[in-house]
Amino acid sequence: MSKAKAAPPPGCTLNINDPQVQEAAIRIQASYRGHRSRKEMREKGPPKILQELKDVVLVEGSAAKLECRVSAFPDPFIVWYKNGKELKDGPKYRYVFEDPDFVALVVRDGVLADLGKYTVDIKNPFGQTSGSACILVEVPAKVSKGPDNMKAKRGTTVVLKAEISGEPPPDVAWLKDGDDIEEDDRVFFDVGDTNTILTIKNAKMSDAGKYEVFVENRLGTDQSFARVDIL
Repeated sequence: MSKAKAAPPPGCTLNINDPQVQEAAIRIQASYRGHRSRKEMREKGPPKILQELKDVVLVEGSAAKLECRVSAFPDPFIVWYKNGKELKDGPKYRYVFEDPDFVALVVRDGVLADLGKYTVDIKNPFGQTSGSACILVEVPAKVSKGPDNMKAKRGTTVVLKAEISGEPPPDVAWLKDGDDIEEDDRVFFDVGDTNTILTIKNAKMSDAGKYEVFVENRLGTDQSFARVDIL
């Protein structure tokens, strides 16, 4: 003896002849066809960069992140380069994949040597593309090695040398007993990429004193002192 089927609860039946139901079915089918078409297009297309890499500024001791948005299916093979040399994923350089569309490179523990051009190479079975940007490194001004104390005889040449660093390159000044040195043919200083040299020709007794080298850029200042005695 068969049992009578229970009627469905109110609101749980569909009338396929209802125009609203038919319209909803058409929208669902169209959406599915669109999804399938998009999927097929992704499967057949080579990688594309949708958002380019941008230059970034890396402050010494901190980290920088280069990122771009890509379109690639199947998942692409990613390689990062610095000035043409491949970078390995590890403690210094970290490959990052953020959701399906974003790839990034994190450069940790920034130093001046990290300055350069970085390139991402994106490849899948259907093609390859790449993009590049620069990391610009900023380093506070610093006197890496200050001048040595000097003892010199009258009439000789005194040379004080200091090693300096900084990016942007720092402004440099030399002072004697707290006052700026006014350069002339006898007393003058030169500034190179990594050092500065103060020269005192035909030393006089009045040249004895406390000398200071001072460096400054927008990230910081530094100074170092030396004593000069004229005998």
